[in-house]
Amino acid sequence: MDMSVELDVFVGNTTIMDEEVYQFWLDGYTVNDAVKVRMEGGVLEEYEASTDVLLSDTMDQFRTFQMCERLLHTPAKLANQLLFQIPPHRQTMLIERYYAFDNAFVREVLGKKLSKGTKKDLDDISAKTGITLKSCRRQFDNFKRVFKVVEELKGPLVENIQQHFLLSDKLARDYAAIVFFANNRFETGKRKLQFLSFQDFAFCAGQLISNWTVGAVGKMQQLERDTESGAVRQLLNKQAKEKHPICTNNMVEDMDVDLDKEFLQDLKDLKILINDKDLLDQHKSLVCTALRGKTKVFNEMEANFKTLSRALVNIAAKLTNTKDVRDLFIDLVEKFIEPCRSDRWTSADVRLFLTYYTNSARTLDTFRHQVTWDRYMDVIKSCILKMYHD
Repeated sequence: MDMSVELDVFVGNTTIMDEEVYQFWLDGYTVNDAVKVRMEGGVLEEYEASTDVLLSDTMDQFRTFQMCERLLHTPAKLANQLLFQIPPHRQTMLIERYYAFDNAFVREVLGKKLSKGTKKDLDDISAKTGITLKSCRRQFDNFKRVFKVVEELKGPLVENIQQHFLLSDKLARDYAAIVFFANNRFETGKRKLQFLSFQDFAFCAGQLISNWTVGAVGKMQQLERDTESGAVRQLLNKQAKEKHPICTNNMVEDMDVDLDKEFLQDLKDLKILINDKDLLDQHKSLVCTALRGKTKVFNEMEANFKTLSRALVNIAAKLTNTKDVRDLFIDLVEKFIEPCRSDRWTSADVRLFLTYYTNSARTLDTFRHQVTWDRYMDVIKSCILKMYHD
C-alpha cells in the first residue's frame, strides 16, 4: 500500500505567528526573499524541515498577516474578533510592531503635510533610505491614520493615541510628536538641521506640547485650582473661562496640537529685555558676574552676550507669525547653536549660560514678565541642550 501521499494540513487552535516572519512581512519582503533569509538562518536544520514545508509555512503566515492587517488599522478590534485565536501578549506584539517605524523614514517626512503630495515622494524616500516601498507606505499610512483619528478628539494627545491604538507609552509619545510636527509644519528638512535625529525632535515636541499648547494652559490652571484656596480658586476659574472659553471647572478640553496664541502674543513683551538699554546692561552684568571663573569660554560669553540675548528674545517675539513658528528649529540652530559651536562651547557651557541667563532675568527690578519668561525659557533651554551635540 502506497503510504507516500502528501498531506498539507494544519489543524490547530492558536494562530501560528513567527515574530521573525512577521518582521519580514512588515519590512516588505516577498515570500521568496523571506524563505531565503530563513534558510540562511539555519531554520531547516533546526526543524529538520524541507524547503517546500518552509515555503508553505512562510506563505501561510504572510496570508494570515495580510488578513489581520485591516484589524490592525483599528487595534481595538483585534481583541474582539473570532477569526484568529491570538493570545493577548501576541496581540500587543502585533500592534506594537505594526505601528513601529524606521527613524530614517520618519526623519524624511517629519513636519511635512501627511497628504497625497507627500505620499508621491515615497518612491524617492524608499530609494534614499533603502526601506522598501511597501514598508514606507505602511509607515506613512499609519502616521496619517493616527493623525486623522486624534484630530477629531478632545483631551490629551498621548492618552488619546494610547487609548485608540493601544500603543506603548514610548511609541504613543513618538506618534504625538509626529502629529504635533505635522500640524504645525515645523521645518526639519534643511541641510543645517540634518544632524538632528528624530528623537531630538520628538523630545522637543514633548516640551512644546507640555508647555506651549492650549492644553498646557488647562493643565497649569488645573494645577493652580488643585493647590489654591477656595476663594482664589473661584477667581481662577472665572479668569480661565473668560480667557479660555474651552476651560471648564473640572476638566479642560485639552488641545495638545495647537500652540497657545495668547502665550505667543505675550512673548512680545519680552522685547523689553533687549530694547531697554539699561535692562540689557543690567542683565549682562548679572549673568557675567555669576559666570566669571566658572568656564573656559567666559570671554566669548561676555563678548557675545548681547547678540545671543537678542537672538533668543527675537525668536520669542516673532512666534505670533506662522512662518516663524515653522522656522523655530532653524532659528535656534543658526542664531544660537552655531555661534556657540564656533566659539567652542561645550554642552556644559551652554547649560551654565542658559541657567544663569534665565535666572538672572527674574531678579531684574522692572522686568514684570516672569511667568511668560519662565514658560518660554524652560522649553528653549531644554530644546537647545537636546540639540547641542558636542
